[in-house]
Amino acid sequence: MSRRSTAALAAAAALLPLTGCVGTTPAPDAHAKPAPGFPYTVDNCGTKTTYTAPPKRVVTMNQHVTEVMLELGLAKSLVGTAYLDDKVLPKYDKEYKAVPVVAKEYPSKETLLAANPDFVYGGYASAFDAKQGRGRDDLAKSGIKSRLNIEYCSDGTTSLDDLYREITEVGRTFGVPDRAQKWIAGARTATAATETRLKGTKPLSVFVYDGGDKTASTAGGVGIGNEMIKRAGGRNVFADLDKPFADATWEQVVARKPEIVVIYDYGTTTVEQKKQRLLTDPALKDVPAIKNKRFAVMPLSDVVLGVRAPAAIEKLAVQLHPELKK
Repeated sequence: MSRRSTAALAAAAALLPLTGCVGTTPAPDAHAKPAPGFPYTVDNCGTKTTYTAPPKRVVTMNQHVTEVMLELGLAKSLVGTAYLDDKVLPKYDKEYKAVPVVAKEYPSKETLLAANPDFVYGGYASAFDAKQGRGRDDLAKSGIKSRLNIEYCSDGTTSLDDLYREITEVGRTFGVPDRAQKWIAGARTATAATETRLKGTKPLSVFVYDGGDKTASTAGGVGIGNEMIKRAGGRNVFADLDKPFADATWEQVVARKPEIVVIYDYGTTTVEQKKQRLLTDPALKDVPAIKNKRFAVMPLSDVVLGVRAPAAIEKLAVQLHPELKK
């Protein structure tokens, strides 16, 4: 998928010494009066941060956290974004296109600093790769606060309560707690409605196919994807894997006899190519989902900890249980 050019930002980064970039973020004024609703202190994945006012220059890395910002009406705070998995929702498209894309995937430290952020919001742990100079400690030394989506710092299974916490904390950080609570109320109503529609249905065994050839990349038991499968009337056959995403052997897929395959749609490998990989593998021919050609499809951005989750649960429920279609 094509991305808007970042040549100007890259050029700026190349011309500035690293120490010069570090000095561009203004130091907080110790005597400044806190903004209404502040100071606010939050412990995010073991990093405790106190805010005396909302961040003003934000770079988001990963699509689902970009969409969190846009859903909460914070487009004007964004000075850069990176790493689009598929497509933003149509309702965000206009605002998204107004935000500079600093990198097609993750930016280098120099490119990131050239955007002069005072806050970086990452969706996956890989956004803050210390080996690439983007570690949260490294950013803090440059005067930049940060947040990691809590799906990637959870000690246990990720639930919708974690999503509500994510939205609550982001709303408080940016001084829009009422917007956050309004969204959460709507999300609770939507998920309750799906739960009501599913009453009396039998859960189907589900194998998530994220990708892979020699092994199968799949959804494990601790990510929000596993929670969404349960709430959509399914049972993840790899719920025993203790990661949001993990590798399974094809022998395990055969042994667990999934009734339906949920294909995650993103990247350069198409859904049709993934289907053909499964349908043409002789070892899988007796797997019920393959034998009956039962597939569901979900964009990757639907199945991570973000604002799409309530609608995505309903979308998946209808694919698992076509009898629910209105």
